[in-house]
Amino acid sequence: MTDGTEKFARFLKVLGDANRLGIVMAIGKESLSVTELVRIKGLSQTLLSFHLRIMREAEIVRTERNGPFIYYSLSDPSLIDILAALSKTQSSNDKKPDENRKSELTGKRAGKTARQSMQFYAKTNKRR
Repeated sequence: MTDGTEKFARFLKVLGDANRLGIVMAIGKESLSVTELVRIKGLSQTLLSFHLRIMREAEIVRTERNGPFIYYSLSDPSLIDILAALSKTQSSNDKKPDENRKSELTGKRAGKTARQSMQFYAKTNKRR
């Protein structure tokens, strides 16, 4: 892999954690202090700081000191627009599964039982 591809893979891996993704969504296009993020996300300060460090190292967030407080903002504010669009796409896919997918999950495809359909689904996903 190229260095750019590896960096991008690391970026996606960092955002793959639900807490980190939630922190990014909470920050949005604002600058928030650790105290504000603790209040918004309901995470302990220790856990929040751990996630913020990882995101700082991956260059997802940047810091700015203002007196005794450190404020976090997204390194690229357009990231929130991309994530919002992806979230919207995922939400619409969850609400409107296509008929083939729906029939596989309910076990009605070609008279198969739900268990047989799930086994088929698991096998086809392993091949990809």
